[in-house]
This record gives sequence, C-alpha cells and structure tokens, in this order.
Amino acid sequence: MKLPLLLIAMLPADTPFVATPLTAENSFTKEIEGPAVDKAGNIYAVSFARKPTVGKVTPDGKAEVFLEMPEGSLANGIRFDRKGVMFLADYSGHNILRCDMATKKLTVFAHEPSMNQPNDIAISADGTLWASDPNWGKSTGQLWRIDTNGKVTKVADNMGTTNGIEVSPDGHTLYVNETVQRNVWAFTIKKDKSLSNKRLLIAFPDFGFDGMRSDVEGNLYITRHGKGTVVVVSPHGKVLKEVDVLGKFPTNICFGGPDGRTAYVTEVEHGRLVQFRTEKPGLEWQRWR
Repeated sequence: MKLPLLLIAMLPADTPFVATPLTAENSFTKEIEGPAVDKAGNIYAVSFARKPTVGKVTPDGKAEVFLEMPEGSLANGIRFDRKGVMFLADYSGHNILRCDMATKKLTVFAHEPSMNQPNDIAISADGTLWASDPNWGKSTGQLWRIDTNGKVTKVADNMGTTNGIEVSPDGHTLYVNETVQRNVWAFTIKKDKSLSNKRLLIAFPDFGFDGMRSDVEGNLYITRHGKGTVVVVSPHGKVLKEVDVLGKFPTNICFGGPDGRTAYVTEVEHGRLVQFRTEKPGLEWQRWR
C-alpha cells in the first residue's frame, strides 16, 4: 500500500516498513547499485554523482565519492567480509575486485573470462563468495563460487537471468532469483561447497527481480524492479510483506543502522537511496558483530 507523503511524515520515525528518502533525488546516476554497510554504519553504493564511482553515505544521508573505478570497470553488487574488506562485482571487467578500506586500493581478487558479467555477490560466514552471472541478451545465467584464495568455480548453469543471490543463516542454502523469469530458486550447499537439490522457492506472475538479502530469521527481502516494492518472503516461500520504496525501479538492498534493522534500497527512478525500518536485523549485519 502506498501511503500519502503527509501521512508518512506524521508516523513515528521507527515505524516498520515505511520508506523515506535518505539522499537527495538524482544524487546518484541511473546505474545506482550496491549497497553495503560497513561496521561504522556507512552505506556504499555505486555511481554517486557520476559514473563510474562508489559513493559513501553516512547514516544521516551525507554523501561523497569514496572510490573512482578503474577504466573499463563498473561495479554492481558490493559485500563486506568479517575483516571489513570490501568486495565488488565488476561486471564489465569480469572480475571480483577487492578494496582495502584504509588505502582505497583496488585489486583483482578473482577474474574469470567466461563470465557474462558478474552481477551480485553473496558471502558465507567463512568468507566464500557466490556470484550471479546473467546473460541479459539471451535471458540466461549461471552461478559461480569464489573461494577465499580467489579460485573461481562454476556451480550452476542453464539458468534464467540470475541476479539477486543470498546465503541462508545456517549456511546450508543458497538462494538466487531470476529477473526475467521471476523465479526464486534454492540450492543445498554441500560440505564440499558444490550445489545440489535445486528447488523452486516461489514464482511471481509479474514484474522483475533484482537484489536480495536475508534477515536473521532467513526471510528474503527482494527488490521488485518495475513495481517499486521490496517483497519479504519466508524461507518456506510465503509472502509476508510488500513495502513501497518510493520509486518504480529499486535495484539492490542491504541492512544497517545502529541495530541492523534499517533496510537501505538503491532506487533508479529518482537516483537515490531510500530507507525503511524492519522488525528483524539483517543477517550479515549481525554476523559481522
């Protein structure tokens, strides 16, 4: 349900599932993606002020350019590991990049020429990365695992347009959504980190998907591109909630705030970050603490 702006302004600041803008309109370009939150609560998102950059936004909405991307590289999904190292999916360079936050130095952590374009990344508790890899022209996709030593292994192929990706709280399930086909799939992560038991969690009849993140109870928060919402889906495939995010084209989502219960969403139509409160903390926020 879309609430009138006047009514939103009258609600308590901690009201769950009511979105408000965090940054000014058009402070980011139409390539706005990411986002991810560091241990200090700052939010990082792609293409602040101009393309290709990574912007840094404080919890009160003050933004600046944090990184200038190297020539030929464009970031998409961003993740932090337990040590606070930033990883970026460089979809034009077929790389997973690693950023030293103290020096802002970017290095290639993993490179795989046969990737279409690494789009979004998830991270397991042990630091293993998982990357979605869509082929937009053919509406197909695949999945990759990137071990902590940078070794890249294809773990699934012959999929639809793989996009949002996430690991369950117990580390035993990998979720991935398909933008064009509007499916959310679940895989079992085996002890050797291969995938098995592919099954359909939920399918939607309309609108696309993009980013996806989990809260501590394993509920998935999925951006619905074209509808302008974030849908909350239980680990059993039940729709629990749908949140209007003040623009038709949300891309990605993450959790942060002082208690991990603030969801930050990158939104294309107005080129900005929006935020809303949740009832449970984000999985990654809690894990790194």
